[in-house]
Amino acid sequence: MTDSTSPVFDIQHPDSDSALLLTVDHASRHIPEDYNNLGLADHSVLARHIAWDIGIEDVTRRLSDKLKATAIYARFSRLLLDANRYPHDPASTPVISDGVEIPANQDMTEAEKSRRVETYFTPYQGAITDLIGKKRETHEVPLLISMHSFTPVMNDFERPWHIGVLWDRDPRIALPLLKILRENSSLVVGDNEPYSAREPLGYTMNEHGMKRGIPNVAIEIRQDLIDTHQGAEKWASIMADALTRLGPLEPYEPGETG
Repeated sequence: MTDSTSPVFDIQHPDSDSALLLTVDHASRHIPEDYNNLGLADHSVLARHIAWDIGIEDVTRRLSDKLKATAIYARFSRLLLDANRYPHDPASTPVISDGVEIPANQDMTEAEKSRRVETYFTPYQGAITDLIGKKRETHEVPLLISMHSFTPVMNDFERPWHIGVLWDRDPRIALPLLKILRENSSLVVGDNEPYSAREPLGYTMNEHGMKRGIPNVAIEIRQDLIDTHQGAEKWASIMADALTRLGPLEPYEPGETG
């Protein structure tokens, strides 16, 4: 078996013997029919970066195939519920995103918030826990890579980075990966850019990586570089080469700072 699916997530290469697990929290812009597009009159909004991470599913599917690595994809829009935010964080169900009001998220009841968490967030994150458990049965040190993409312009600032490596206290993947990527002088590589993984902490990296002592990192690729199949293939190849070259990881004790 190479793939498995549920209404909430799908898994590529679930039985892979690779130590690598790729997570894609914002793979989809899907809004279930009973939510009526969250009240958004302009349905084209769901094609924008506020609804999903443009291009990153395409990159990750190609990367997963190249490395024969397991990958899991959330199948619901971040506007419905952000799979990478703690449920108590108001930003997990945004009322406004990049200037766009989300009507169905205004004045949302606790019951509705709980329904979304139980229906979408909990099964998806539970599936990641199960996959990590499988990896640990055969690998002493599984590797967790959270795949994301970022919009080229935010708040009128043109972001210069092509790719960002986001990390908190565990440097085992981040530091060698930054070194490898920066060997290519044509790339502008951000260290905790365009976001920092330290504030706020993403749920996936923190809960499944840091708290479990599993080497982890988040990757952010600029969306205008991967919004075509050709671009996605190029960046999947760049990432496959870099991850293949990582080599043995340096020892690390939780509590160390990077």
